[in-house]
Amino acid sequence: MIFDLDGTLVNTIADLAASTNHALRQLGFPTHPTERYKMMVGNGINQLFRRALPESAQTDANVLRMRQAFLPYYHEHIVDFSRPYPGITELLSTCQQEGILLAVASNKYQEGATKLIATAFPSVSFSIVLGQREGVAIKPDPQIVYDILAATGVSKEDTLYIGDSGVDMQTGANASVDTCGVTWGFRSREELEAFQPQHLIDTVDDLADIIHVC
Repeated sequence: MIFDLDGTLVNTIADLAASTNHALRQLGFPTHPTERYKMMVGNGINQLFRRALPESAQTDANVLRMRQAFLPYYHEHIVDFSRPYPGITELLSTCQQEGILLAVASNKYQEGATKLIATAFPSVSFSIVLGQREGVAIKPDPQIVYDILAATGVSKEDTLYIGDSGVDMQTGANASVDTCGVTWGFRSREELEAFQPQHLIDTVDDLADIIHVC
């Protein structure tokens, strides 16, 4: 099982919003309400910064300045408010007991993805956690899925990709693996439906039913 991270395993929006707003204030730009960030995240932090900046200020130089202000603050405050979605930890533990390999495919920068998983799920052993890496295309490019399959030795036919956004649905489709959209995250059911995933679910119990572990 390959999971997206933000909006799928962990509700991170408050910390992402607070840290991006911190960077915006440092640079003298206006901030945004937390809820608005649900439509800004999902394509890596550089794209998040570009979307958060005023249209007239969306330059590469300002994105770099945002990154420099954001990263140390976010890394310090990565789990101030971020928590696993209800039932997720229990589901992961059950999957682990059943011998199902668990992996993470995220567009969050690699160091942040690793720290968040280790902090949010200290008792869960993930086979591999991959985030945004230098020189590797981000989702919806399927390379991150291919890298996980290569590392775990699992076939596409035995893989389920789970995520909360259209980017995730595209990633699963591009990688030719079965894909499951979850509606408890940051994006709408309509966005997920548009990509016709094999599964579209509303609760963690629904996911347990799909994989037949509970």
